[in-house]
Amino acid sequence: MINALKVLGIKLKSPTILQGVIEVERTFVYLKPDAIYRGLIGEIIHRFENKGLKIVALKMMRMTREKAEELYREHKGKSFFENLMNFISDEPVVVMILEGPKAVEMVRHVVGATDPLEAAPGSIRGDYGASVTKNLIHASDSHESAEREMGIFFEPSEIVDYELEIQRHLIVG
Repeated sequence: MINALKVLGIKLKSPTILQGVIEVERTFVYLKPDAIYRGLIGEIIHRFENKGLKIVALKMMRMTREKAEELYREHKGKSFFENLMNFISDEPVVVMILEGPKAVEMVRHVVGATDPLEAAPGSIRGDYGASVTKNLIHASDSHESAEREMGIFFEPSEIVDYELEIQRHLIVG
């Protein structure tokens, strides 16, 4: 379907894909070391799945300093940068790509504001976050960021496409 659209000259905003006639997006999320050490991996993933988001790539790894710096390159030189690098470098994280309608916006809503004190109750950070740095989770803030961040951690061959039954029932035009 995507190749047919390219042949016709129809360009989709990446990382948006077409599933049937409904546009779905992909976004990048990673669980920080504090989420891992507090045993919240399943709880956090469960919240995304409850919203009808599909996991198309998932892995646990140790965040290298190089990947951390590439991920947060726009923050280099800011006062919190070194503390953040020290917090996440060489520590276990879970990286994932989620897919669904308005995935970037949906994930940001489920995650909550960066500062847990400002995050809405019921959001991940509102319920479990401890500080601005130790706020459990990172989520892409735009389609462009999602595309760049997915490329840091995943090869195209690591992304698995499949049909999630619940998405048919949750998609509203």
